[in-house]
Amino acid sequence: MLRLVENHSLPHSAPHSTPRTAAFFDLDKTVIAKSSTLTFSKSFYQGGLINRRAVLRTAYAQFVFLAGGADHDQMERMREYLSALCRGWNVQLVKELVAETLHDLIDPIIYDEAASLIEEHHTAGRDVVIVSTSGAEVVEPIGELLGADRVVATRMIVGDDGCFTGEVEYYAYGPTKAEAIRELAASEGYDLSRCYAYSDSATDLPMLEAVGRPHAVNPDRALRREALAREWPILEFHRPVRLKQRLGGFSVPPRPALVAAAAIGAAAATAGLVWYASRRRSTAA
Repeated sequence: MLRLVENHSLPHSAPHSTPRTAAFFDLDKTVIAKSSTLTFSKSFYQGGLINRRAVLRTAYAQFVFLAGGADHDQMERMREYLSALCRGWNVQLVKELVAETLHDLIDPIIYDEAASLIEEHHTAGRDVVIVSTSGAEVVEPIGELLGADRVVATRMIVGDDGCFTGEVEYYAYGPTKAEAIRELAASEGYDLSRCYAYSDSATDLPMLEAVGRPHAVNPDRALRREALAREWPILEFHRPVRLKQRLGGFSVPPRPALVAAAAIGAAAATAGLVWYASRRRSTAA
């Protein structure tokens, strides 16, 4: 079940008299030019969240993640391993590491084309929802930076000690992304036949199929084949740009709204650490 966390500092909106619309965006390689997990790998490594042994054991998971060709079984095995890896990680430390480097790491790799699309959808009165397999400790701050109205991400259970237990509460992947979108549509009054969705990966086909206006962005080969067969628009994003540069010195202000937050915390957010750690060791040698 998708959980909505309401911002109680805002007044409740009036009941929806007419169907509303939204634009659903995958994050990695759709809105930002790199993997969000890989981008934060330096911060996590320097923060002591992963050691040399864990780096070596994560090598295969990292390869699968970057290759982008993992099937369902491979993704499940990687999820299980990464969930176990982050067991005991302090959630507050993860949040602090992300907050400290968010603007330096994410701002420069946001696609100009994606930022423009987000602006266009907001201007047209549509909500913007980021739907990502990565953890909410990473995705939520990025969503706020982008001015997204809502975020759907993976969620991991946090123990009484403030650390991840290693158990996954909600995994935002494949069909579960589509389920989350349908739940949001029911609660927020979205007319899915008039909604938009954007993704680069064939694993997001259920999400794209859930809306009336799907788009493939920088698609992998499998998604490109599907998009061509179904005559879906194919978009190519090439221009990463700092939000401050494209907006005359001002970043996109956060848009207050409900947040559909699901956090795996560091579990999904660690696929990619091995690349940085191996590179750092090679450079030092």
